Amino acid sequence: MTSTARTTARILLGVIMVGAGVAHLTTQRQEFRAQVPEWFPVDEDLTVVGSGVVEIGLGLAFVLLPSKRRLVGALLAAFFVAIFPGNIAQYVEGVDAFGLDTDSKRLIRLFFQPVLVVWALFGGGWLRRTRNDG
Repeated sequence: MTSTARTTARILLGVIMVGAGVAHLTTQRQEFRAQVPEWFPVDEDLTVVGSGVVEIGLGLAFVLLPSKRRLVGALLAAFFVAIFPGNIAQYVEGVDAFGLDTDSKRLIRLFFQPVLVVWALFGGGWLRRTRNDG
């Protein structure tokens, strides 16, 4: 892949993260609150606000700080891994949110989290071919 593809992936994911973060704080706040597992030890609204702020910060950094793309890409990947237990809980507990109103839909969604991890790593420049890769 070219650096143009990595740059496009980085900017697109950054913009998506900013949009998701803003949604956490505004129009989709209740939907995001519904996704916080009951067992999570932090207040659900505080969790949603905090994760929204993190998403906005990481998204902006991914777009505006290309020299830090590797660090931000790694942080984004780690963030996606950190929130994955919430996605699993949504499936296990059968929580409806964002149109995920069946077990099948919630299960399918679980497979998109690894895609986000790879996307963040690719956009951050972690997944590169070397000269020896042929």
